[in-house]
Amino acid sequence: MFGNLFRNRRSAGTDAEFSGAPPQPETPISVIGDIHGQISCLEKMLTFLDREKPTTRRIFVGDYIDRGDHSADVLSCLRELEQRRPDSIFLMGNHEEMMLDFLDHPGKAGSRWLQFGGLQTMASFGLSGLRQSTDERTLRHMQQALRDAMPDGLEDWLRGLRRMWHEGNIAVVHAGADPTRPISAQSTRALTWGHPEFGKRPRQDGIWVVRGHRVVTTPTIQAGVISVDTGAFANGKLTSATIQDCRTEFFQVTNT
Repeated sequence: MFGNLFRNRRSAGTDAEFSGAPPQPETPISVIGDIHGQISCLEKMLTFLDREKPTTRRIFVGDYIDRGDHSADVLSCLRELEQRRPDSIFLMGNHEEMMLDFLDHPGKAGSRWLQFGGLQTMASFGLSGLRQSTDERTLRHMQQALRDAMPDGLEDWLRGLRRMWHEGNIAVVHAGADPTRPISAQSTRALTWGHPEFGKRPRQDGIWVVRGHRVVTTPTIQAGVISVDTGAFANGKLTSATIQDCRTEFFQVTNT
């Protein structure tokens, strides 16, 4: 049922460059990596977590759309999950930000989004046969077509996505954080697109950062950073990290 299921339990002790205590949220959490339109992976992961980790809070790091073929279905699934499990947390990824920029400023931001997977997302809403364009009039037509195709409430839901979730000594973000600034004083750009010093200089406040955005071959725990984006859009591998009792347990499903 789950294709190839990968499990890896690790005790997240302190790193030589990181002086904080092991990661410990106030309540157990399961953080799910970048989905990028892979509905099969998402459904398998949710089924698995419902069975194996029914009480953990689900936290999604963003990048639900683009590149994969089923972005509309992924968004619908997540919104349904929110109704079923209202304690779930949904963060905004840079791809959701690019989509919203396209809806706000198609002539200025449309070409970039289409280049980085927006065409696949539009096709998932039934808008097939479109091509990359830099023509402002064409981009405005595409913007309106997408708005007309989106279900009621979806745009508002996307705009309401938060940039960070913080509890105990854990912050979950999409991309990264500025290690020189308090976790409560981060810029939206650092949280959503990353920061040049993130991962190079460990934080000094003991806060662990769980993030997606940057693809890793296997999920990692290093220097106060837990990385969970294992490239679902390219290899069909979606990873989650369940953190409880000072331990981090990785689960991985595939779309095969």
